[in-house]
Amino acid sequence: MNAQYTVGQYLADRLEQLGLGHLFSIAGDYTINWINNYIEPSSIELIEEVNELNAGYAADAYARYKGIAAMCFTYSAGTLSAVNAVAGAYVERAPVVLINGSPNIKQRLTFQKTGFVSHHMINGETDLNIYKNITAAAIKIDNPDLAPNLIDYALTQCITEKRPIYIELLDDMVDQTCSAPVGKLQPARVMSDPAGLLASVQTIKQKLESAQKPIIWIGAEVDRMGLHVQVEQLIKKLKLPYVTELISKALLSENDALFAGVYDGQASSAATQKLVAESDFILALGVWLSDINSLGGSIDYDKMALVAGDIVKYGSYFVPQVSLGQFIDEVNNQAISCATPDCLPTDEAPAALNPTDAISYQGLYEFIQNKQYITDSTLVGSDASLNYFGSILLKVGAPRGFLAQPTYSAIGYIGPAATGMSLAKQDHQRVMVFSGDGGFQMSPQCLSTQTRFGLNPIIFVVDNGVYGVEQWLYDAEVFSSEREFFDSCVLHRWDYAKLAEVFGCKAWVANTYAELETAVLGALENSNSPSLIQVKVPQKSLPDNARWKEK
Repeated sequence: MNAQYTVGQYLADRLEQLGLGHLFSIAGDYTINWINNYIEPSSIELIEEVNELNAGYAADAYARYKGIAAMCFTYSAGTLSAVNAVAGAYVERAPVVLINGSPNIKQRLTFQKTGFVSHHMINGETDLNIYKNITAAAIKIDNPDLAPNLIDYALTQCITEKRPIYIELLDDMVDQTCSAPVGKLQPARVMSDPAGLLASVQTIKQKLESAQKPIIWIGAEVDRMGLHVQVEQLIKKLKLPYVTELISKALLSENDALFAGVYDGQASSAATQKLVAESDFILALGVWLSDINSLGGSIDYDKMALVAGDIVKYGSYFVPQVSLGQFIDEVNNQAISCATPDCLPTDEAPAALNPTDAISYQGLYEFIQNKQYITDSTLVGSDASLNYFGSILLKVGAPRGFLAQPTYSAIGYIGPAATGMSLAKQDHQRVMVFSGDGGFQMSPQCLSTQTRFGLNPIIFVVDNGVYGVEQWLYDAEVFSSEREFFDSCVLHRWDYAKLAEVFGCKAWVANTYAELETAVLGALENSNSPSLIQVKVPQKSLPDNARWKEK
């Protein structure tokens, strides 16, 4: 036992070793000792957030780019406010560490024996029991001798499963002595059944070689498991066209000549839908199947081989315990000859927009695309809203240049996520995100954090006065009729641009394409704070690729 080494130091050092550069936090009396005495002296920068939900969304985005994120809150009243963010990180596999500063052993025993409650407490086990359901590991540090093993176990689960973990750090444990870290933490070994791996590779090889129009469908698991190089190598080797999902959009640069679009059912372009429909074999690598991946359409599983979640499935053919990474490596080692693909179909370029015209939902995205405001240095994000449809239309050249949360789809995510993106991005990159007005009303305080730390994302708030996508999901006919929106979908209108006066940043209002151009150019020039662009569109305006559901 090292008399100079403590539990608080152990946790801080392990996080540093894993490459953590920032810690998202809210001040709390149960956490302040660890923050002041162990994080502040470290290389980890403290990002003082405005609320736990925003911090959680920021950490989720940060983790996707950096491979690890962490946040620290006080017990129950703080930590339970982050449940929704952690749930989303669990569903979409973002490795976030939640550190919960909690009451000490004396306070817990006093409550158990007498019923005397310390502030923030419910029963002393509530937080742990809740987070067990939405984390890869949930531990309680109430013994300094066990702390090193527990911390190492939880963090290893986090970087192996790429999912959030929960660490409950009792207030009186922080300064207790413990052993020092030994070595560096590594993800657990990937385990594949050797016979199943080889058999499945041979089966897929035969299908690839016999198919007349094979294509590849790349999913989010490729990104989460860091398999970008291997997949890019495979595409170049096979010379096959490939599509992505919304959740994996721009995983590789969309400037690639073999990129054939984002496939999300009828929300996809006509050219992409045609390519998928006419293909006689689809190799789906790391694809997570969901209703967002097949909007208005259906997947033909008889012609699709799915390699994800440690299984290979093709029709009735099924092989368990085959890791995606090892499968791709083994296919790359094979000599495979595929049919030469036809020329990839292309969509017609949109017509020029009149500068004095009012902005439509479709026009907003056509304008952004035509003006080439998105460069190979732009990271793009979209909130759960009608912006999902619009963002599919954008060409993103930066590899890993797009972020959304379509599987969990919590509205209000992308504004705070832009904080995490801005802290995780490379120096030459710029963040540009698109939010609906309903989502932005849930988390506008993100502007405060971004202004405080000199971050400069550009945030488009599409102001149509309604929860448009919720109305669309339940009853899209409203958009093409004289009927009114459901009362529950109508928003209280805000003057979003005036929030800049509150938070100390910059904002513009755009009613026409000329005003939109002025706003975007001004935002691109503003490098010292976030830029909010309030884009006013008609209430019943829709992106064109959402109109299939109107009737």
